[in-house]
Amino acid sequence: MLSRFMSGSVRNLEREYNCTVRLLDDTEYTCTIQRDAKGQYLFDLICHNLNLLEKDYFGIRYVDPDKQRHWLEFTKSIAKQMKSQPPFTMCLRVKFYPPDPASLKEEITRYLVFLQLKRDLYHGRLLCKTSDAAMLAAYILQAEIGDYDPGKHPEGYSSKFQFFPKHSEKLERRIADIHKTELIGQKPEISERNFLQKAQMLETYGVDPHPCKDVSGNPAFLAFTPFGFVVLQGNKRVHFLKWNEVTKLKFEGKTFHIYANQKEDKKIILTYFAPTPEACKHLWKCGVENQAFYKLEKSSQVRTVSSSNLFFKGSRFRYSGRVAKEVMEQSAKIKREPPEIHSLGPRLLGKALGVLPLYPALTGLQGSDKITPLSGASLPSVQPSNPPVSHGESFIPRSRSQVADTSEGMAVISDEAYSPSDSVLPTPVAEHSMELAVSRQINGAPCSIEEEKESEASTSMHGERGDFGADSRSAQEGAGGDSALSEVEQVNKFVLSVLRLLLVTIGLLFVLLLLLIILTESDLDIAFLTDIRQTPEFEQFHYEYFCPLRRWFACKLRWVGGLLINK
Repeated sequence: MLSRFMSGSVRNLEREYNCTVRLLDDTEYTCTIQRDAKGQYLFDLICHNLNLLEKDYFGIRYVDPDKQRHWLEFTKSIAKQMKSQPPFTMCLRVKFYPPDPASLKEEITRYLVFLQLKRDLYHGRLLCKTSDAAMLAAYILQAEIGDYDPGKHPEGYSSKFQFFPKHSEKLERRIADIHKTELIGQKPEISERNFLQKAQMLETYGVDPHPCKDVSGNPAFLAFTPFGFVVLQGNKRVHFLKWNEVTKLKFEGKTFHIYANQKEDKKIILTYFAPTPEACKHLWKCGVENQAFYKLEKSSQVRTVSSSNLFFKGSRFRYSGRVAKEVMEQSAKIKREPPEIHSLGPRLLGKALGVLPLYPALTGLQGSDKITPLSGASLPSVQPSNPPVSHGESFIPRSRSQVADTSEGMAVISDEAYSPSDSVLPTPVAEHSMELAVSRQINGAPCSIEEEKESEASTSMHGERGDFGADSRSAQEGAGGDSALSEVEQVNKFVLSVLRLLLVTIGLLFVLLLLLIILTESDLDIAFLTDIRQTPEFEQFHYEYFCPLRRWFACKLRWVGGLLINK
């Protein structure tokens, strides 16, 4: 607590902060921001550097010292949102997945969404059946290395690329077969468009999983997609609610509630439990933003949402930004020529983004001292330079809308259980830890949700977390400190809630008293008011307090009126 207080004091003395934003291709954009700069300023700066116009689908994500993810709010000051010391480190990510990514207006936007989905596939968030997985990987391979060439691509060449958290030799052979026979002649942009069309049809498209537990204590993953709210357990999608069915999202502490109306006025309430109150609040805010973005017709329909039925209790949040329909209408008006972007590799649209080769395989490297990056891989630093579509069913592709009719039943999403944490590799220790971490950064994204959280966290948190090879005793001490801090925060929240309730009660009593005085001093002929007027106490109050106060107000009003007339 003392360190956080001191860090806040240090920040208040600084006028400018250094800020680094990691882009979707793992290059970094570094800039300096003013102390009072808002999130919108930084986001516009990045989009201008990328020459990106269809920017409403993207957002900036950061991780606090407790490793809790957050989306940067564009209407608030950056420095006030960050809980760590500068320099700040954040990531550009897809925040709202396009309902139909292949139909995006500009190729640069499609390419950035392609990079995000490729990252999702690698981390196990975009999970699918084996047949679909082979096709997706083949599209990526075609986009990255072009047509199959026996002279350049020896036997087993597909095994040098890591498309998924884990896969078999049989799947690798299937990927190579598709690449050799079915995709000959496809240009990179065509392969990427085919990849987007294929990925869009998957049940886990657009899923940013929030780990929770159901009322029985079973693990589950909650997510918000362009088509609605989903719950994934095992290898099945156990719940799917369209956005027009979801009526309310609420949370209290660690408990998250989803209210929905389904067919034949069937009302359901789903309840899940997040790991921490902060994680539950983040889940709720993501749900509010996604529902507003995909469900509403106009941004003017956005309203401030409360997490509780009582206005004096809970959190209040309002989505700021355009909704999906407005974004698509605005994109249709783009008339500019495709931006000129310089080639930095085999992908011609790599351009100013510095596209890197695909992630090389990391499996089977436990016995080696380091990972050798692919030839030509580098991590350039990017420096800053100064018809209407209705929502609802029309958002859902034909095959997906057919599945939506059976949304009450379970749908199998994969041949194996959905668990993004399965992509965890052994944590490097001793002298090879930093070397391996750097190699992972060069060759692709981190290998798990937890590692991605660490990579997105501010670099100033490195000293707080310690080295990668910290012993278990320090970890237990850190966990004990976190639990103690969590208890203190819960007590503080309870005290604030009680004080808020007390203030509201006093305010209501004061308002009721004023209303009673006004009614009793009026000429209303009501029995109980007449009885009050005849009491000695009321007559004393009337002559000693009310009448002098009324004369004082009348005098002041005449004085103000005189001043206005003289002017």
